[in-house]
Amino acid sequence: MASFKTAMKSGHPPTLFAAFLYFDFCFAIWVLNGAMGPFITETYKLTPAQTGFMISLPILAGALMRFPLGILAQYIGRKNAAITEMTVIMMAMAYGFFAVSSYNDVLAMGVLLGIAGASFGVALSLGSGWFPAEHKGLAMGIAGAGNSGTVLAVLFAPPLAQAYGWQTTYAFAGVVMLIPLAVMIVFAKEPPDTAHQSFKEHVSCLFTKDGWAFSLIYVITFGGFVGLSNFLPTFFYEQFSVTKVEAGRLTMLAAFMGSGIRIVGGYYADRMGGIAVLSVVLLAAIATFLSLMATPSLAVTTLLFMLCFAALGAGNGALFQLVPLRWPANTAVAGSMIGEVGALGGAILPNVMGLSKQYTGSFSLGFVGYAVFTTAVLGCLMLWQRKWVGSWVGPRGKALGGEAETGQLQPATV
Repeated sequence: MASFKTAMKSGHPPTLFAAFLYFDFCFAIWVLNGAMGPFITETYKLTPAQTGFMISLPILAGALMRFPLGILAQYIGRKNAAITEMTVIMMAMAYGFFAVSSYNDVLAMGVLLGIAGASFGVALSLGSGWFPAEHKGLAMGIAGAGNSGTVLAVLFAPPLAQAYGWQTTYAFAGVVMLIPLAVMIVFAKEPPDTAHQSFKEHVSCLFTKDGWAFSLIYVITFGGFVGLSNFLPTFFYEQFSVTKVEAGRLTMLAAFMGSGIRIVGGYYADRMGGIAVLSVVLLAAIATFLSLMATPSLAVTTLLFMLCFAALGAGNGALFQLVPLRWPANTAVAGSMIGEVGALGGAILPNVMGLSKQYTGSFSLGFVGYAVFTTAVLGCLMLWQRKWVGSWVGPRGKALGGEAETGQLQPATV
């Protein structure tokens, strides 16, 4: 196995670090309204359905903005696109501090937060662009580790909102954004892989059945991760009457599991096969969703969410072990489109949970609905893999034509 030091020497680590930091802080801002959900709900006396929609809007907006930002990066460069995005984000945070004074303003702010959620494709392409093919997977995994920004949001936003007011938290976020912006300007260099993709190439995977199959799986793994990350502060606050700050800390435990274990999922997918790992983690997700339906104690619920997030994170790793095997010449484009659809799926879960609470008085139906959907996708996976194995992938999802390369990790991206 090539050492980490060797891998880093093959590329430009300062650019990789800048890309990670950029994505990490952007991800934190993307989920900011979710982290402050209990505060916003209390301020405007929102119904559960209104809360769910408010939380889901940044996710939806971020998914829709990923593709336009990717196109912009082709014309002005990825470093310049990242600098432009962070500058716009800082202006959006100023709007949040000075202008948000109603529920409609919060919804408008949710759309602006979506700008931060668009950073996925640019961050991963910028971070991995300096690295040769044999180390791109590791580089993409390091840059993609920025989805740990969820942990930053749920750890710091609630205490700041408690102490200074939740609108002021937007101002803090805008000021802190100067850190990744400065690092990007000083240390990052535009990668030399300047090949441009046409619009048709960008959306090509959506015209194949396998593209939609991968996207449906990602709706569960990444969509579940980002959707639950946004909704859990509200869930813990309303379900168990904990403080708003404690709700954020409990969410942090689950989010940390989901962020940290995704590389493990990619590691074992290399060795056991991505299809095998996906089958296991989808079964685990179904089991935890159904267990949460019973609304056990706070301690048990927290543990179940940690297990659920671990399964979803490992699923992200397993899925992106398969992507380069299916689209070896178009991995980045296929991954971008799958990531976009997966993020769109993340907007579903908060709405489902909010509607379940409003019309049944419980979140249980939301968990059941997601478990049923996951079960259906798992059943489809069993059918899909019959066509996949022997065609473009080996048994259980290993690389076709012999043993999978064990010298490289294929960590997940978001």
